[in-house]
Order: sequence, then C-alpha cells, then structure tokens
Amino acid sequence: MPLIIEGRVPDGWAERGNSRPASEVSDARRAECVSLALINNMPDPALEDTELQFFELLDIASGDIPVLLKLYSLTGVPRTDRGQRRLNSFYFGTDDLWNNRFDGVIITGTEPRCANLREESYWPTLTAALDWAERNTSSTVLSCLAAHAGVLHSDGIGRHALRDKQFGVFDFTKAANHPLTSGTGEHVRFPHSRWNEVQADALTACGYTVLTQSVEGGVDSFVKKKKQSLFVHFQGHPEYGAQTLLKEYRRDIKRFARGERETYPSMPKGYFDTASARVVTEFRDVVLSDRREELMEGFPEASLAGTLQKTWHSSATAIYRNWLRYVVSNKSDMPKFSAVAAARENVERKRSALR
Repeated sequence: MPLIIEGRVPDGWAERGNSRPASEVSDARRAECVSLALINNMPDPALEDTELQFFELLDIASGDIPVLLKLYSLTGVPRTDRGQRRLNSFYFGTDDLWNNRFDGVIITGTEPRCANLREESYWPTLTAALDWAERNTSSTVLSCLAAHAGVLHSDGIGRHALRDKQFGVFDFTKAANHPLTSGTGEHVRFPHSRWNEVQADALTACGYTVLTQSVEGGVDSFVKKKKQSLFVHFQGHPEYGAQTLLKEYRRDIKRFARGERETYPSMPKGYFDTASARVVTEFRDVVLSDRREELMEGFPEASLAGTLQKTWHSSATAIYRNWLRYVVSNKSDMPKFSAVAAARENVERKRSALR
C-alpha cells in the first residue's frame, strides 16, 4: 500500500509514484493510518539515501497497513547550505514535533564528532526527542548511534570503542523470543557500520532484552519498555540498500588517500564475493604503494555495484513488518495527546537545556 507523506513528497521518492501527499487524503482515511515520524539525523551526503532506504523498507514491510509518514530534523546536527535547503523543503522542525504524538517514531544516528556523545552539538535536542518519544509513541526505533545515545541517556550505559570498525554484513542468532523476531527464523543477517558498541551484560543489567547477537557481530538488536513506548534498538542498519556499504567503503578509502585517517579501511565482511574481494584488494595495494587522492578516480565502484545483493532483505522486511504490527496492536491503547501535556513537556525541556 503506497505510503502517505505529510508535507511535500521528497523528489527521489515522488519519482517512483508509490506515495501520496497527505493533503489528498481524507481525515477519515488519515485516522485509519499508522502515524510515523522519521527523525533523520544522517549527514548531508547520506540524507537523501536514508530517506529512500526507510521509505522503501516501510513500503514493503507495511503490506496492507496504511502508513502516514512525516519527516523531522533536529537542531544542532551540522548541515551544509545544500543539506539545510533540503530540510527546509521536506522536513518539519522540533516545534512541530513537540506538539504532536505519533504511533511510532524512527530516529536515525549520525556520524559522531566527539568521543563523548554528551558533547555533541545536537545532544540536548536529541535527548529531548527521546524523552518526548517515551510519552508520545507506542514504539520508538533507534538506529546505530541513536541507539547508543538512547541507552546512555536513559540508563547511563556507555559505549566501548572497538579495535577496528564493525563493518560488513553479519549473521546473528535469535537470543530471545519476542514478537519483533517472530517468523524470522533462528538466524538473521544485517549490515553494521560502527566504531563502538554497547555490550550485552550492561544492557541486561539495566533491564534490556537482547533479541539478536553473535560472537563476531556482538549485540545486534535489543528492546526495553520506557514509559508508554517500546524502545527498539539496532546497532546495525536493516534499512541499508545493497550499495550503501560500498559507498561507505569508498568514502573511507578516500579519507585515507587524503591523509584524513592513518590506516587503510578494512574490507566489509560478508559483503563481496570472491572475485570482487580480489578486485578491491588489488586497488588497496595500488593506493598503499602510492597514496594519492587522484587514484580514487580508478576505484571500481561501477563493476563492484553490479555484483552486490541485499542479502539482509528478508530479515529487514520481517522485523519491520513485525514492528508495524506491534504499533497497530497498541494504537488504540495510546492516550490521546493533549495540549496541556505538550506545554508541560516544552517547559521541562527548556529547563533541562538551561541546566
């Protein structure tokens, strides 16, 4: 069923013709929809790709569930002029968010600039959004860095730096029976791209339930009910497209060639076939022998892209379908949002920001 988008439909998705602007939908139809907010904090180069990835995943996973989706941005996330223009065109701001409630919300991460997340420029707004989600949604999805921020803010659980980037597609085993993993089988595959992790023992000690994990990949997904909302945390990226890891790998190689990082990036695990792995190894040897940014013109992106498959597609679709069904089942249980409650929360947020 086509997604219904509040406000202007982003051009990349509008071209696919698989959505409708909310202005064309009757009030009665809107009331039947699952209302979702997508708070997209990804850096500018990944902003549009992330929109499309979540639109596509929700479109496939929703099946016959009507979904009304609204895009939001947070203040404090660094933006270029181009990125800000896109936000101004298609996104709503936090003032609108604080005065609304949704059946569910998805909050993405972004590329960290500080070792301590509390020092990030967007930390006050992000934590305000987390507090808002606890009271005004039936479920909240936190992706990658947003998951780390969520457990740090709620329970003081710090993340641990890894020796190397957790990068690639990993197999995970179901660690607990839960409605979100129903029908996924005992094993799932998901992409990960992170330099840090939160660990299972710290999570379980604070009341979180680990849903999927593995020895090589660590904790993948975990949940905890916070006030009215079930918080669903992904250290990885079920929404990723087939070529997303390739783009990140190329970006990291380019940073090495420019001298912006000391070590050549590790190849993403479980991602390339044998022939492609040989090609990227040969390119690595060339760059290591003559470290120049100009060599990036010869990066075999086009030939590699043709070999890639989205091997996590079924896992991602299943878990997001289960999430939407959970939201639907709890839709009628959510108390109606009141203007008085909204005003009270705004006052609390402003006081917290001044402390």
